[in-house]
Amino acid sequence: MSGRTRLALCATAATLMAACALLPLVSPATWILQAAILLAAQSGVGAAARRVPLARPLTVAAQALVTLVLLTLVFARAQAFIGLIPGPDAFRHFADLLQQGTDDVGRYAIPAPLSPGIRLLLIGGVLVIGLIVDTLAVTFRSAAPAGLPLLALYSVAAGLSDGSADWLWFLVAAAGYLMLLLAEGRDRLSQWGRVFGGAPRTPGGDPSGAVAPVRTGRRIGAVALGIALVVPLTLPAMQGGLLDAPGTGVGSGTGDGGTISAVNPLVSLRDSLNVDEDRTVMTLRADTGDTSDLYLRIVSLDDFDGTTWKPSQRHIIGVPDPFPTPAGLGRDVKRSEITTTISAADWYAQDWLPMPYPPSGVRIKGSWRYEPVGMTLVGDHGQSTRGLTYQVKSLDVQPTAQQLATAPDPSPGLRTEYTKVPASLPAVVARTARKVTDGAANHYEQAVKLQDYFAVTGGFQYDTRVEVGSGPQAIARFLKDKQGFCVHFSFAMAAMARTLGIPARVAVGFAPGAPQADGTVSVGLKDAHAWPELYFEGVGWTRFEPTPTRGTVPSYTQSDTPGSTLPAPAAPSSAASAAPSTAPSASQSCTPELKRLQECASPSAQAVPHHDDGPKWYAVPAWTLAGPAALALPLSPLLWRRRIRSVRLGAHGRSEADAAVHTLAVWQELTDTAWDFGILPDESQTPRRAAARIVRLGHLDPVTAASVHRLADAVEQVLYAPRPRPTAGLAEDVRRITEALRSTVGRGTRLRATFVPRSAARLAWAASAWWASLRARATAARPTVRKPSGQQG
Repeated sequence: MSGRTRLALCATAATLMAACALLPLVSPATWILQAAILLAAQSGVGAAARRVPLARPLTVAAQALVTLVLLTLVFARAQAFIGLIPGPDAFRHFADLLQQGTDDVGRYAIPAPLSPGIRLLLIGGVLVIGLIVDTLAVTFRSAAPAGLPLLALYSVAAGLSDGSADWLWFLVAAAGYLMLLLAEGRDRLSQWGRVFGGAPRTPGGDPSGAVAPVRTGRRIGAVALGIALVVPLTLPAMQGGLLDAPGTGVGSGTGDGGTISAVNPLVSLRDSLNVDEDRTVMTLRADTGDTSDLYLRIVSLDDFDGTTWKPSQRHIIGVPDPFPTPAGLGRDVKRSEITTTISAADWYAQDWLPMPYPPSGVRIKGSWRYEPVGMTLVGDHGQSTRGLTYQVKSLDVQPTAQQLATAPDPSPGLRTEYTKVPASLPAVVARTARKVTDGAANHYEQAVKLQDYFAVTGGFQYDTRVEVGSGPQAIARFLKDKQGFCVHFSFAMAAMARTLGIPARVAVGFAPGAPQADGTVSVGLKDAHAWPELYFEGVGWTRFEPTPTRGTVPSYTQSDTPGSTLPAPAAPSSAASAAPSTAPSASQSCTPELKRLQECASPSAQAVPHHDDGPKWYAVPAWTLAGPAALALPLSPLLWRRRIRSVRLGAHGRSEADAAVHTLAVWQELTDTAWDFGILPDESQTPRRAAARIVRLGHLDPVTAASVHRLADAVEQVLYAPRPRPTAGLAEDVRRITEALRSTVGRGTRLRATFVPRSAARLAWAASAWWASLRARATAARPTVRKPSGQQG
């Protein structure tokens, strides 16, 4: 098998291995077999075209044409001429399938069903990436840049997946790329001939020296792959914030079709509370005289697993007009409708729409979708709040304490869903909840006692300098230390309410802002807040305020509550937490068939409270070192080459021995420079013949040629003269020769000589020599045991 054929097979295999990262996104995964067959046909056409041989552009054109015919045969046979040749109808069918696939990607949760549109997106995308990889690695014989399309293919899959097996797909994709690089290296080494001088290092070894560098390259690749898997585990995570622009959160997305960005609300809330300047996020004007209870709610977190609160996966639909009646709200509860006009700042780009709760209607421009359970709006196709002005109609629900106290039990389904607590929740949480609410006659009195405990009687202190906390013990530590900010108070009260059988969730948004002289209300960055919402049948989801000195205490938690020690309603706060930005969440409980019928949820966004104790002491130094290291890795051949050149052409001693060493080093630099520009070294030739070869192949002018021959004469003096004469100016000669060689080659050769110099192969040679020496020393140090001869005396 020729080197070019082996390289083509490796390019195909590398593309398929990178495409494996797409397997978790779709069910069933049978499309990968079809993609493999079509990719093999595409690669075979390229191999045949190169064997003819055709010019490189014609080879690529032939592969592209055959790829189009294959896609037509598979996806648009009925619309094509004789089932193969695509015409206008076939291209329209392709456009329809692509549109259908794009819509399906937005409609379905992961794993999505394998609809015709999604199948075309997958197979077509893999074939396009395969064509680019084959063109770069095989047709143009440059495997290193082929890693970019492979990286793009893997990145798309990693960005959409749930992350549970990302390491495995990275391992597979990276192994494919390393295999491609080693195949190219082996092919190039086989063409160099006798590149490395000297006898074989082992008896019967390959005199060309090509086998050891390839073997060493495999070892280096395996070590690098292992480091790439292990090092990220030791570095601190970098995560986006709640108030960051769209796409800056962890796993951020565009918001297409119901997948939104995931965020870390805890760190962002704390950061927002500690900013030096309280920037205005939005201004609002409401048709009510009292805005002290006008919270702006962004998202509700109702899924609690002991370490995180996040939105459950809900179905997202078009924005209704008007909104449906809030769940659980009865006809006998007093309410009034408020109209609020909200203007977001130009810098505030939030995927979720801040609105008073519960909303009854909204007028807004742009592309938005509605999540019915949380009654929230989320931007679609990259839509955000940046600079928008919109109008929200909402209900000011005014239940009485009596209505809350006599609320009937909720439905079994709702009670089960919103009172779940994980087994990992420390027992002290439920024990404290029972102790605090001892003597309460109903869930309402229990809720008020919990609010009293955090806000007044429990001795808790509001402190934004407290670290967020981590793991299942975070709430237990908060109950012990009694210091924290709104996230601690809201999360702890909601968790404790659930242990008492009260349906609970956490809302994230903004507390009431500061009234202005012109009648508007200014909502600042420090007004970002989190608060618990408890469910009472007949009233619905009801706000409570356990955070001391922040927000306003609801009036229904003060009335008809004998002995309550709650203070009068507080003024609107000017500090709280921060608002969530977003990321894709994947559905794991819904089959593709149900999703196709829209009988189950597609993923809503997750504002994932990733509990972290904040940046460790080593975080800044680690990332400070990791950044330059990441930049230096691809530039390592360039940096190594410049360092070697600087040492060889640098200063040296004045003795005859030092001058001889310097002369040989300068000659080595000349041969390596010529090698970088495409003139392969031939160590079987004398310095004089090697110099003539460099002048001839490098097309050097007479002045530069004289410099080459002067250097060759100096080398012969060192090698053969009894007392060699030191020659001055050799380093300047090499610099002159380098510039002359650079001027005679094309741009591609110059770029390769700079960033991927051929002489960097000496690294592999040196590594191989070091390994052979190490093995030889180990063998020599091993004691020899002489066996008995077996003769009898």
